[in-house]
Amino acid sequence: MNGDVGNNRIIASGEKKVAIVGGGLVGALNACYLARHGVEVHLYEYRDDIRQMEHVAGRSINLALSFRGRSALARVGLEQKVIEQHGIPMYGRMIHNPDGSRRSIPYGKADQCIYSVGRRYLNETMLTEAENHPNVHLHFHHKLIHSDLKKGKMVFENNGEEVQAEADLVLGCDGAYSAVRRQMMKMPRFNYSQTYIPHGYMELCIPPTQHGQFAMEPNYLHIWPRGQFMMIALPNQDKSWTVTLFMPFDVFDSLTNPDCLLDFFRVHYRDAIPLIGEEKLIKDFFSNRASSLVSIKCSPYHSSKGLIMGDAAHAMVPFYGQGMNAGFEDCLLLDELMTKHHMDLDRVLPEYTELRNPDAEAICDLAMYNYVEMRDLVNSRTFLLRKMLDNLLHAFFPNSWMPLYGMVSFSRVRYHRAIEHKRRQDKIVRSTVMALVAALAGGAAYLLQRGDLWRTAADTVHAQARQALAGLGL
Repeated sequence: MNGDVGNNRIIASGEKKVAIVGGGLVGALNACYLARHGVEVHLYEYRDDIRQMEHVAGRSINLALSFRGRSALARVGLEQKVIEQHGIPMYGRMIHNPDGSRRSIPYGKADQCIYSVGRRYLNETMLTEAENHPNVHLHFHHKLIHSDLKKGKMVFENNGEEVQAEADLVLGCDGAYSAVRRQMMKMPRFNYSQTYIPHGYMELCIPPTQHGQFAMEPNYLHIWPRGQFMMIALPNQDKSWTVTLFMPFDVFDSLTNPDCLLDFFRVHYRDAIPLIGEEKLIKDFFSNRASSLVSIKCSPYHSSKGLIMGDAAHAMVPFYGQGMNAGFEDCLLLDELMTKHHMDLDRVLPEYTELRNPDAEAICDLAMYNYVEMRDLVNSRTFLLRKMLDNLLHAFFPNSWMPLYGMVSFSRVRYHRAIEHKRRQDKIVRSTVMALVAALAGGAAYLLQRGDLWRTAADTVHAQARQALAGLGL
C-alpha cells in the first residue's frame, strides 16, 4: 500500500527493509517514524540496551528541547508525554555576575520557553515506543565494522562473531564519529571538514537543597559568562542541576590541585561554590577529564542506499541548543520526503541532501557564534540594546520582523533563511540609522551656516552615527 492514511499512521511499502545504525536519539526517533511507514526496521546499537543499564557512560549534557524537536516528537505522538512527564520549562537566561548578582534575559514573549530534558529519558522513551511496533527489531551489542552503501550490505561484530545484514536503506545515525560516514568518505567527491574548538567541557552537579528543592530559580538556563570561558546549569527532575563548565584546555590543565581549583572558583564563580559544595566540587572535578567539542560539516549525505543523519552528518558545538533539535528535524524532513515520494529512495535521498545541507551547515555556524554570545556578549550593553530593539520591532511587526533566536528556537524557518533574514534586518537598521544621521546633518547644515561650524557639526554627527551603529551591533 502507498499513501497517507491519517496523522497517526502512514503506510508505505511493507516490502522494504531499513537498517538504522545507532540507537541514540536520532536513530530511535527514526525507528518510530519508519515503523509508521510499514517497513521492516532493524536498529543496530553497539552498546547495551540503555534501558537496562544502571549507569550510562559518556556525554550527558542536558538537552534543550525547542520547537523543531517538539514538532518532530509530536508527529509520532510523544511531545506531550515528554513535556508533561519530564520537561522543565526555561523562559530565559539567568545571568550570574562575578559579584553574585543575577539578572534575567527572556528568550522571547512571556509564554515562549524551551524545555530542559534528560538525554537518557528521551532515549529510553523513544526506544520503547519503537519497540511497540511489531515491524521494529532492536539489536544491541552490534558494532558496525564494514558496510557497502551501494549494495546495502553490512557486517557487524556481536560478542566476537561476525553478523551479516542487508537492507534497502542504511541510515547512519551513529554520532559524530560515525562508522557509516567513514565508509561514505571513501566515495569520490565526498566533502568533509571538522573543527575542534580550543575549549573543552566538564560536567559538575548542583544537588538539591537539604529540603529537597531546587537551589536556584528552576525556570531558567543559568549562565556564568566570563569572557573566554563560562559555566551553565540546567534543571533536572530530581531538583538537581547539571552544570557544565566550558573553558580552554590550558585553563583546565592549570587547575592541578584543590587549592588552585577553589581559588579559581572564588574569583570567577564565587556564588556557585556553596551551591555545589567545596568537597563535591573537588571530588567531581578531579574524578573527571575535560572532553573535546567538535564541529563537523560534510556533503552529500546520501549514497545509492545510504544516508547519514544527526551528528553523523552535522555534529555541532552545543551552544545554540540545537544539536538534538536539528537531528530530530532531520527525521521529520525525511518522513515528509518519504511521504511525498511514496518511499521512492531514488528521489528521496538526493532531495534530502539538497534541502538539508545548507540548513545543517548554517546551524553549525550559528552554534559556533552563540558560544561568543553566551560567554561574553550577554554582558554587553550593545547586545542587550539590540535585543530590546528586535523584541520591540517584533511586537509591532510580528509577521515581518523576527529576532534570530526566535526564528531558530520557536519556528521551523529554515536555518539558512533565518540567517538571511537576520542580515536583511541588520541592513534595515543600518539604513535607518544612517537616514537619521543624514536628517541630523541636514538640520545642522541649515542651522549652522558658517563653514567651520558646519565641519565641526558634521564630524560630531558622524562620530555619533558610528557610535549608534556599534551600539546596535552593526
